[in-house]
Order: sequence, then structure tokens, then C-alpha cells
Amino acid sequence: MKVAFQGELGANSHTAVLQYYGGSSVEPVPCRTFEESFAAVPAGHADAAMIPIDNSTAGRVADVHRLLPESGLHIIGEHFLPIQFQLMGLPGHSVAEAQRVLSHVHALGQCRDVIRRHELEPVVAHDTAGAAKIVAEAGSAEQVALAPSLAAEMYGLEIYEADVSDSQDNNTRFVLLAPHPYAVTGKEEKVITSLVFKTRSVPAALYKALTGFATNGVNITKLESYITDARHTVAQFYTDIDGAQDDTNVSIALQDLAYFSDHVRVLGSYPASTFRKR
Repeated sequence: MKVAFQGELGANSHTAVLQYYGGSSVEPVPCRTFEESFAAVPAGHADAAMIPIDNSTAGRVADVHRLLPESGLHIIGEHFLPIQFQLMGLPGHSVAEAQRVLSHVHALGQCRDVIRRHELEPVVAHDTAGAAKIVAEAGSAEQVALAPSLAAEMYGLEIYEADVSDSQDNNTRFVLLAPHPYAVTGKEEKVITSLVFKTRSVPAALYKALTGFATNGVNITKLESYITDARHTVAQFYTDIDGAQDDTNVSIALQDLAYFSDHVRVLGSYPASTFRKR
């Protein structure tokens, strides 16, 4: 099983792939960008893609919400990864020698306290593990990285400070994407359905579109909007709901949604992660 992800080997997405599949039956396929991660599946370079969709501290991953509906792929699973970053640099040196810290923009935003405490200049890298790789290859004690422990192991760096995230309850939700939808059997303990829709540009359009979920007893666990047109007049909504697409009440609610919307696309019905029980 080949699974694409954005970032270098050692990134949090790499860890998510290993945890989801148990580590032994999967071949991680690193990709430089989210676009490459999505494209790797239809191109035949990977069987699936593990993509971060939002973080409990930093919020949604903006590019993914744009790319996911256009990809033609289906969500077949989800995985929640507790996130902790390590401040790392060259062995035999210390953070006192550092002037700059490299990491992904989201990681920098989740570790503001340690950056401020050491008066480091934040430098955005394309991903966390990539930042660790840059520090290792550059060989300068003036640069350190914020990255997962796996990256320190892979690139021979020393962890100067461990678990430096601002929030100790920081986690990222990943979705697993594949060419074909997950086949719900009815034996799943809980099923999540994800979808995107655009409402008509009329008064109370969102209220009318969502009424069907209320009247049919469908719980909405996530609803967020983002602008998709240059005129800033029409919003697209990403939504997670409890239940499978083919459940009677969900099916009726989706019909009502479609009546009041210009566009509806179900991204997938799939088993909920056991992490949701916490």
C-alpha cells in the first residue's frame, strides 16, 4: 500500500500514515506540495493520500479545502494525531547559538512561546521535516528547526527542548483519500459523512439549506465557510455530519440541502476515528 503525503520523510503526516496502517504494511510516498499529494493518486504513484485537514490550535488547512473538492478523490477514513514539536539543531551545540528557527507556517504559529523566549527569527519552510533536513544539511548552529521527533532521528539532529507546543492538547485531523468511496457495511460503530456545498445568493439561504438536517435529526459536527470567487459574493461550505450518506434520514436531509443549494458534493462516508470518544 503506497500512501502519499505532503512533506519530507519524518513529517507529522508521515507519522500519521504509519499510525493509521500500523507501520508495517505501508510505503509512505513523500510529496513536496499538497497539489502533488492529491495528484499522486490518480497518476498511479500512490494508492491513497493522507492529508491534514485542520488543527485544534491553528484551524483549517486552507489549501486543502480548495483542493479536496476538485480532486475527484473520496474520503475513506480519518486519523487524529496528537501534535508536539521539538526544538532541534546540530549535535554538540545549543539553542543559545541560534538566531533563526525554521518550520512550517502552522508549526511556527503553534510554538510562539518558545520562539519568543529564545528571541528567534521565524523562517517559513515548506514542511516541518523539511526544515530539519535543511538545518542538518546547512551545518550552521545559527539555525534550528521545529519538527517532530521522527525528523530528529532521520536527519541526525539533537533535540534541545522537547514538547514545545503552546498547547499541550494540540492535535491535527487527517483524512485518507482514495479513488473509490468507502463501502459502509452497517457494522461500523459510528460513521461520518463529509460534504461541500454552495448556497444560492439569496436571503436566508444557509438557514433554509440546513433546515433539512434539523428536521431529520442529523447532527452537524462541523460547518465552515470560505470564499471561492473573486467577487466575494458566494461562499462554499465544508460540513461533517453524523451518519452515512445512504441512511434514510441523511439521504432526505441531503435532498433538502440540494434543493436550496447551487452545488452539493459528498466527499465520503467513512468510519469515525476512535479518537472522537475522548
